[in-house]
Amino acid sequence: MNRTVTAFSATLFAMIAALFLASQPVLAQDAADIDTSDIPEMVLGNPDAEVTVIEYASFTCPHCASFHAGAFKDLKKDFIDTGKIKFIYREVYFDRQGLWAAIVARCGDGAENRYFGIADMIYENQRGWARQESPQDIVESLRRFGKTAGLTDAQLDQCFSDADTAQKLYARYLQQSEEDGVTSTPTFIIDGTLYTNMPYDEMSDIIRAAIGE
Repeated sequence: MNRTVTAFSATLFAMIAALFLASQPVLAQDAADIDTSDIPEMVLGNPDAEVTVIEYASFTCPHCASFHAGAFKDLKKDFIDTGKIKFIYREVYFDRQGLWAAIVARCGDGAENRYFGIADMIYENQRGWARQESPQDIVESLRRFGKTAGLTDAQLDQCFSDADTAQKLYARYLQQSEEDGVTSTPTFIIDGTLYTNMPYDEMSDIIRAAIGE
């Protein structure tokens, strides 16, 4: 199949060559020196809840995809939608593909309203897009998820060519994961205590104890 090289493709792969040529993202300066205060947290549930649950996850992590296909739906039904907890999702970038996925999920004005819907598509289709060998094929698959959520080609082009935000996203991950001691995914911080992956029944018991049920 013949492919037409678009202006987007040229811009995208210039960005890849400059910032993400290696299998993992790289930074032009030390992460601690980068101001990431304008990178928003992605939050569900009651922002004023006394108990906060933080999930650290990678869009390319199979265990994370399994969690979101099953346990997360129960977590959302039992604790998030009922306003019992504040839930924060933080991306982990073990590879450039995970960063590209986050760029799409966070793309455009009002990204907070689309984020978790795009994240669901990314996880549900992880076995397809994340296993593609060509960076262009991976990005094109991710762009389709964004367009399904209502993003335009122009918005996606802008997000993929925004090297400054990409650097901030990666620096933010390094800052937060170091601060919280995160070394694997998925990792959860429930009411200030760090936990590795666990069955939902165990997670539910921990949350119920934290909220006093």
